[in-house]
Amino acid sequence: MAEEQNWEEANNHTLCANNCGFFGSPTTLNLCSKCYKDHCLKEQQMSTAKLAVEKSLSPPQHQPETSSACTTVFAISSGGSLEPDSTLEVVVKAEPKNRCGSCKRRVGLTGFTCRCGIMFCGSHRYPEKHDCTFDFKTMGKEAIAKANPVIKGVKLEKI
Repeated sequence: MAEEQNWEEANNHTLCANNCGFFGSPTTLNLCSKCYKDHCLKEQQMSTAKLAVEKSLSPPQHQPETSSACTTVFAISSGGSLEPDSTLEVVVKAEPKNRCGSCKRRVGLTGFTCRCGIMFCGSHRYPEKHDCTFDFKTMGKEAIAKANPVIKGVKLEKI
């Protein structure tokens, strides 16, 4: 046993801290390459789990893309303070992003997002197939006007 320790000290090699039989190095926390890789994966999983727990415990942030969002309407009383009006409450329900806006079929990675902001399947991707609300005509006119400015020459005075 003493001879083994003398040999390790003489060659600056140390056995793996997990006692797996391989040699470790000080740069890898005295672990062999396999044990160090496993150690790094465990640390990464623990950090992601910790972030997930912190995120679930923290109050939810305001996100307009959630499945159900509530908007509270405030009424101004004669005193000038804002109080929530209990009679008016608007509930906005957004559709999931992975389904077609017309037929509700799952689209996955093959979905097409229209300029109106809704995702559609292959058969409903064209504006005439899903009653699109986007005004393509006005957008086209504005693009042409911006790309081709009117150039007027300077008028010459008559002699």
